[in-house]
Amino acid sequence: MSESSPDGVQSWAASMSARDRIRAVAETLREPRSVNWISEQADAAWSTTNEELQDLVDQGQLRRVEAGETTRYQPDYTRLLFEEIRTLIEANTREELRSELAAITKEIEEWQATFDVETWEELEQSLADGDLTSSDLHERRDVITRWEENLEDRRLIKHALALYSDVEAAREQQINVADRVIN
Repeated sequence: MSESSPDGVQSWAASMSARDRIRAVAETLREPRSVNWISEQADAAWSTTNEELQDLVDQGQLRRVEAGETTRYQPDYTRLLFEEIRTLIEANTREELRSELAAITKEIEEWQATFDVETWEELEQSLADGDLTSSDLHERRDVITRWEENLEDRRLIKHALALYSDVEAAREQQINVADRVIN
């Protein structure tokens, strides 16, 4: 879900509590936002929004950012990064991650050969070529979007592979501690 807008609120707001709506808006923030902005997007009272945002800060899910005389809130991007990496490790074997990394690399190499470019930025610059049809432009725009997503996925997978053994060891230690407590 992208950063919320007043129009988008109508479709999901009816089925969620005010606190759930506030959390949903807060989780999608791409830049620091004020209580007023979040309150408006979540269609929730200012006091409820302020209270919920404080709770999210206390839980480590949001960070408070002082911008002049205004307090703004943003997700804790470090925490989100590690949660994504943890999810990748828990949901995939090492071999599955390696296979996905290979598939991403192959797809990027195919785009490089097809469009005779090295980066998505070079492909983006080719959009200004006056000889391209609307179909060509649409295809290239789609490829640019997927290329950027692939690069982000590749970065996360590389992190997951680098940390795989450490996460497995921590999980094993957690299981061993739980076993000792039970026995």
